[in-house]
Amino acid sequence: MTDAARPDTASDTSSTLSYEQAGVNYDLIDPLKVAAQRAAAATAVNLVPHGFAEVPASRGESAYVLDVGPFYLASIVECLGSKALVADEMKALTGRSFYDAIAQDTIAMAINDLITVGATPLVVQAYWAAGGSDWFGDAQRAQALVAGWKKACDTCGVAWGGGETPALAGIVEPGRIDLAASCTGIVNPKARLSLGDKLGAGDAIVLLASSGIHANGLSLARKLVERLPQGYLTEVAKGLSYGEALLAPTTLYSPVTEALAKAGIVPHYCANITGHGWRKLLRHPATRTYRVHAVPPVPPVLKFIQQHARQDDHEAYGTLNMGAGFALFVAPEQAQRCVEIARAQGVAAMVAGRVEAGAKRLIVEPLGIEWGDDALQLR
Repeated sequence: MTDAARPDTASDTSSTLSYEQAGVNYDLIDPLKVAAQRAAAATAVNLVPHGFAEVPASRGESAYVLDVGPFYLASIVECLGSKALVADEMKALTGRSFYDAIAQDTIAMAINDLITVGATPLVVQAYWAAGGSDWFGDAQRAQALVAGWKKACDTCGVAWGGGETPALAGIVEPGRIDLAASCTGIVNPKARLSLGDKLGAGDAIVLLASSGIHANGLSLARKLVERLPQGYLTEVAKGLSYGEALLAPTTLYSPVTEALAKAGIVPHYCANITGHGWRKLLRHPATRTYRVHAVPPVPPVLKFIQQHARQDDHEAYGTLNMGAGFALFVAPEQAQRCVEIARAQGVAAMVAGRVEAGAKRLIVEPLGIEWGDDALQLR
């Protein structure tokens, strides 16, 4: 079939629009991640002369953990991705800057990963790479980015240590910006470390609600605009446009994990549900079966994306968070208390399932979908 004869799956509203068709293919990306992890592991010996050591089990997890003696240090770097492009389009359409929310998204990408290992976030660094110096000349946009960044830091109780603001003409497109954040945290006492060594049959799966699409799946969401008669201004719900719904800021989950620690609850494992959707529940390398018996409500924007992208549940839940932004694997007797603590921090939560002995697989009973060991290859 010639290129001219191939159907345009983005504009063809009757066909399924997958994440791969939107330009993101994890089958190509993940092998590089695995190769990088293996090369990086060989550098751990460089810590020995300093009297420190890595925690090997943190390799392949969402944050890297370093043993410095009386406590652990954890670190992570994450980028926002393409969500800023939606903010730029909505600014052109509405005149409103959404960069306060975009700032929170960027910090959330780092902090929500860092806390999976039991760390308290301490310091955030900013990386704001623009396509030219002119980007910083838009005072409204720049001030919104600064204000949103500080507000998110205050919410998480972290210091904003500094950052880098390069103008990268020829690398970043003119008028665009690439946003990223790094975060360093402390695991103190060491008993707060959560790398899954205690994860076992009988543990409860507690899901914390998402605020919407968060900052993953935006390539798909942007591609979908080609199918919508009014583009980003298409209504998702009464008075709520598609663009506004996409730009709801990512939930910051560190207030919940810090409240759990104060209550004496140490999760056996945690997973930040980002790229790969619910398949992230399979992240730990142990052979376990994860059985979900209840699913959270799906935010309107994610229902909208699933409907208009013509995705079945297997595709949608394997790509997007579908209402669950973070998972806690805890002792069963602590599960309901986790829900109460999360709700006290303003985050909806539910006891959604349990961990069982058996083959490595995720079974979502209410939807009749299942993934096996080959569904997530991150190490």
